Amino acid sequence: MYRNATSMTILIADDDTDDRLFMEQALRQCGYMQRIQFVEDGEYLMDYLHRKGGFDETNAPWPNLLILDLNMPRKNGFQVLREIKDDPSLRRLPVVVMTTSSADDDVVKTYNLGVNSFVTKPFNFNRLVEIVGSLKTYWIDTVKLP
Repeated sequence: MYRNATSMTILIADDDTDDRLFMEQALRQCGYMQRIQFVEDGEYLMDYLHRKGGFDETNAPWPNLLILDLNMPRKNGFQVLREIKDDPSLRRLPVVVMTTSSADDDVVKTYNLGVNSFVTKPFNFNRLVEIVGSLKTYWIDTVKLP
């Protein structure tokens, strides 16, 4: 579960098909050419992280960064974030919330739960590319991850 600079993985948890596609396109446009994995709800996310429900090391490489939507079916981002940060085997995973919400309550709640960053999804693709570029520069190119 440690960073290997030659095999980075970003895991994106988002139930919206278009948002997943736009995130992948934005990452690629910003020069991120390594692995991107997707899950469409919080239940699948937790199965992925715990290697259950058909997920294993071959189809679910350990993520170096999780980009998490708050509004997902079955188990929302708040519930998932709480589980991740309460689990000693998962709590070091960097989590960036990227959601349509800009509500102060959501920002405070996610930081209280241990999120590493909170970003409101833009409604413009060019702005998404800028934001994703900043995330890539910081989380992939700059910081040392466990």
